[in-house]
Amino acid sequence: MLYAAHVGVSKRLSEWVKVPWGVGLGLVSPGLPLTLNLGPDNAPTCPAVLIWDDAREGKDSKDKLVLEFTFTKPVLAVRMRHDKIVIVLRNRIYVYSFPDNPRKLFEFDTRDNPKGLCDLCPSLEKQLLVFPGHKCGSLQLVDLASTKPGTSSAPFTINAHQSDVACVSLNQPGTVVASASQKGTLIRLFDTQSKEKLVELRRGTDPATLYCINFSHDSSFLCASSDKGTVHIFALKDTRLNRRSALARVGKVGPMIGQYVDSQWSLASFTVPAESACICAFGRNTSKNVNSVIAICVDGTFHKYVFTPDGNCNREAFDVYLDICDDDDF
Repeated sequence: MLYAAHVGVSKRLSEWVKVPWGVGLGLVSPGLPLTLNLGPDNAPTCPAVLIWDDAREGKDSKDKLVLEFTFTKPVLAVRMRHDKIVIVLRNRIYVYSFPDNPRKLFEFDTRDNPKGLCDLCPSLEKQLLVFPGHKCGSLQLVDLASTKPGTSSAPFTINAHQSDVACVSLNQPGTVVASASQKGTLIRLFDTQSKEKLVELRRGTDPATLYCINFSHDSSFLCASSDKGTVHIFALKDTRLNRRSALARVGKVGPMIGQYVDSQWSLASFTVPAESACICAFGRNTSKNVNSVIAICVDGTFHKYVFTPDGNCNREAFDVYLDICDDDDF
């Protein structure tokens, strides 16, 4: 786990990643010199969110502490954008104005959400929030810009899966939402405006726990990591680049086999230690035809792979960030 003590790692990550941190982890606010932590490193559950101003003068971390949100129940996740912070509890989500003079804007009751699933669109044009809906397998979307504080609006719901949602992510403009269920074999993408399913991507045939789904900056690609130790990369802008089953050339088949045959498989993939959970995200493009994906594992390893539209995927960088310094140095 990349604990708050290793804040240098999260600073480096902030350049690339919309980070789905969990309990006890740090996060750097995009575009702001603010570092967030969900509490002590050794706390199994934490009912507080602490925010430091890294630009503020002072030798002690207490001198840089600028905000604290305290709750009676554990905080499971936090999402931030330039003007709002979203704090996720197991059955409730709070939205506050941010960073100046924070005040509570919204409060949403949710289905039991032990993973703290939630995503927040960073776009200046769209303030979309998504989290598991009350119905099993559904997603609830809220436009924070059009919802008035203190009022309730009709839920905008997408029936995405038959079993509980296990992972969810918005693209940068907030026009597409991707989700996977607890089964973990399929990733489905929906238009956030029309609620129509756009495409269905197959991670594999065996059940798996998905840790992370992320879009590339321009929504041309999507990456996903799971407990199988594989990071999959899918093409979205040109889905013809994705692999298809060899049976697709056979022709008409039965309905059950047909669902498998019609699936789109990943354009490229690479492996990380299967025993180490990881998050993944796209790096900055170095050229038109070369893209990169970064994966950070809980064992402290950093993996960077580059891939091309024809499916070639090679490791460009590897590092280990555990024990980079003594905890007392922070």
